[in-house]
Amino acid sequence: MKILGIESSCDETAAAVVEDGAHILSNEIASQVEIHARYGGVVPEVASRQHLLAIIPIIEQAIDKALTPWNEIDAIAVTQGPGLAGSLLVGVSVAKSIAYARNIRLIGVNHLEGHIYANWLADTAPEFPLLCLIVSGGHTDLICMRQHGEYTMLGHTMDDAAGEAFDKAARILGLGYPGGPAIDKAAQQGQPCLALPYPWMSGTHNFSFSGIKTALYRMAEEGKIGNTNDAAASFQHTVVSILVSKTIAAATECGAKQILLSGGVAANRLLRQRLCQDSPIPVITPHPVLCTDNAAMIAACGYFRQQAGAKSGLDMDVIPSLQLA
Repeated sequence: MKILGIESSCDETAAAVVEDGAHILSNEIASQVEIHARYGGVVPEVASRQHLLAIIPIIEQAIDKALTPWNEIDAIAVTQGPGLAGSLLVGVSVAKSIAYARNIRLIGVNHLEGHIYANWLADTAPEFPLLCLIVSGGHTDLICMRQHGEYTMLGHTMDDAAGEAFDKAARILGLGYPGGPAIDKAAQQGQPCLALPYPWMSGTHNFSFSGIKTALYRMAEEGKIGNTNDAAASFQHTVVSILVSKTIAAATECGAKQILLSGGVAANRLLRQRLCQDSPIPVITPHPVLCTDNAAMIAACGYFRQQAGAKSGLDMDVIPSLQLA
């Protein structure tokens, strides 16, 4: 079964064709990073206008590279939410138009669930029950997944998401945008020698990163940073240590057989290394290109939702604050 995936939740316009939920035939992404870098973050109106320009060419490109004619596409999976309303509308509107014109099944997909299913595109198929760490610019969630479509939220961020904290820390240190890769690169040249707070939030699996960011800001304001690379390494070390410790504790509580790492921050070198090194159970990590927003993960998720009988009507609307669990 071949699924066309369409993703436009934020600032990446993406389309992909995936076969049987696991085999990528094409995975095309039109990035807007250079456009938004001048503003230091994503500008929603600019993002939606860029989606309008890129979405038809990127879909045609995905179909061509997959060597798959339209009559072999069994369903269209499209991100319904969460995300920026204007960006989501572009993807959903185009997906509905194609589904109607070609009489193809339409499946709305939760973006966060899509991130989880990026792990089904890895070399090893996950084994239930699973502990999923979704860590991105907008989300830091710990979710127990007992079967396909069965989720229990165990913990989430109480303020900044980890990716958002990386972006803000990079801005404080003058490292540019996007912050995650900038922090990661600078940290490789530094040592984690700065004393930053370690908010554990005892008794819960929740996260809090705002205090770490504020402490870094005050140190910079008072001229106590010194070496920028050391500051980046210290910030990254603290955030990653909390993510790893909390994830392993939650995995133990829910009796997980494996840990799934997903979301944009899952591409972070130290996080991948530490989680695989410290976890007593296997950790599955997607290829870095499948950690950031892409359409292959949406298509993979769409396949499993279709297997469960999911089908969306042409009246499907976007849900910018869509929840997973």
